[in-house]
Amino acid sequence: MVDAADFQRLALGFKGTTVEPHRDRTAFRVVRTYASLAPDGVTANLKLTPDEQSFTCLLAPDAFSPVCGGWGKQGWTTARLGKLTEEELAAALLLAWQSGRLKTLPKATKLRQA
Repeated sequence: MVDAADFQRLALGFKGTTVEPHRDRTAFRVVRTYASLAPDGVTANLKLTPDEQSFTCLLAPDAFSPVCGGWGKQGWTTARLGKLTEEELAAALLLAWQSGRLKTLPKATKLRQA
């Protein structure tokens, strides 16, 4: 299981990541914030797409849950670090980092019917 030090080490391993304060949390940014670590080091929030959020919460409901309210509907997901292996956390951080590299997230487009 991982802890706050593991989280910070893994997050800083992604190219271009910087750290800065964000309210009472520590934010990890590339172009945009993609993750934040709670002051107690027990949980972290990750910016996933809504589909990625659904998938991670389905695979590991003890470890991942949507953030309450509108932030959760946008894909922000709480990770309980003590419930994750390093491999699981690294995979989730990679998804979040990829969304953080984008200046804007791609919008869903309607498919044309032939």
